[in-house]
Amino acid sequence: MAVARRRVPLEEGRAALAAWQEQGTADAALPRATLATAVRYTLEELTARAPGNSVEVRVPPFGVAQCVEGPRHTRGTPPNVIECDAATWLALVSGRLAWADAVDAGRVAASGLRADLSELLPF
Repeated sequence: MAVARRRVPLEEGRAALAAWQEQGTADAALPRATLATAVRYTLEELTARAPGNSVEVRVPPFGVAQCVEGPRHTRGTPPNVIECDAATWLALVSGRLAWADAVDAGRVAASGLRADLSELLPF
């Protein structure tokens, strides 16, 4: 399996995530570019930790990633999709929000048999 190419430099991504963590959950106070970098960095980190193409993780409008080994889809909507906003995604990867709590509260839309990242989060 090919290793995903990183587009966000590691140090820049870590700094953006740290800036978000320092701000708490007040995304409005964080520059949009920093928020976007934090989301993109963590999506890249997810694909590095769980390479594959069976689950699509969407964090609009900042990014999308395919991860987790399993059947690959090639056309149309993938069978396993996870979608949430940036604040929820960053809370999940940082450990501020548990996967089950986010799903139960409707903050994460997860469809498909493989659409469960509870074993991969937080980082």
